[in-house]
Amino acid sequence: MSLESTDFWKGRSVLVTGATGLLGSWLVPALHARGADVCVLVRDSLPRSILVQDGWLGRVNVVRGSLTDEGVLRRAFAEYGVRTVFHLAAQTLVGVAKLDPVGTLEANVRGSWMLLEAARQAKVGEVIVASSDKAYGDSDRLPYFEDHPLRGRFPYDCSKSCTDLITSMYAHSFGLRTAIARCGNLFGGGDLNTSRLIPGAILATLKNQRFQIRSDGLFVRDFLYVEDAALAYLQLAEHLAADAELGGQAFNFGLELRPTMLEITRKVLALMGRADLEPVVLNVASAEIREQTLDAGKARRELGWAPTFGMDEGLVRTIDWYRRHADSVLNAAT
Repeated sequence: MSLESTDFWKGRSVLVTGATGLLGSWLVPALHARGADVCVLVRDSLPRSILVQDGWLGRVNVVRGSLTDEGVLRRAFAEYGVRTVFHLAAQTLVGVAKLDPVGTLEANVRGSWMLLEAARQAKVGEVIVASSDKAYGDSDRLPYFEDHPLRGRFPYDCSKSCTDLITSMYAHSFGLRTAIARCGNLFGGGDLNTSRLIPGAILATLKNQRFQIRSDGLFVRDFLYVEDAALAYLQLAEHLAADAELGGQAFNFGLELRPTMLEITRKVLALMGRADLEPVVLNVASAEIREQTLDAGKARRELGWAPTFGMDEGLVRTIDWYRRHADSVLNAAT
């Protein structure tokens, strides 16, 4: 059954944390289109978020507050009768995590256990927790499979390893039906974190500038287009609701490619017709894992999942979004 035809979400009360971020800005409309009764937890006012700019906060229920405020979480679950949670809220930038490890651990780890505890007390049906390939840490054995040990050593990576272990603990110790989504690097329209590779490269090119790669250009990452990520989360939640045996399990989602940062940058330039703007390689990156790739075979076998968009098509759609929103994005980035 396709996701578009299912009645699973119709009238279902869903809480999305981190809704104004990249993934949330695509997931909330997808839930709304399927008839879900969506509630979003919003901490900061982010007028540049596409969820805000496209008027979605006027079409969903909004709870304002922090994940670390127990009273806010209890009220949200009680007042809106939440059945499904998508926990996307996190401090997601590796560089910020290095500068502020305590704040990152506070947001990513403490925020997660408070959300999970509130969900346990409210007897929520299922909780999908956003993780990352960074949770696996550095490994000599690639690609990552879901049974790889979690051994993040840098601040951001460690925060994701801890969150995943805590999420699994709530499933196995308390019966809270949780699942963990470990995606490759997400990209797509609406990503306003311009320090990331793909939006940074697109915006630099639109400004007729050579993009600066912080690493030596040879770091390897897996990627996933954001619309495919949103569908993966919906599919995982549906399967989790139907099968308690999935509780506490993790699933990898990615394109299963092995591109370097330099290759991705040059692909963006080629698609934009600006191969002449050869990137500048700074080679100053630190506290980052050198190579990360995912195996998504478990998601294909157990969830029937497959990405709709390949790397090139996802990049074309992303570039098109930034071209259409160039003025507002570039003005905000300056």
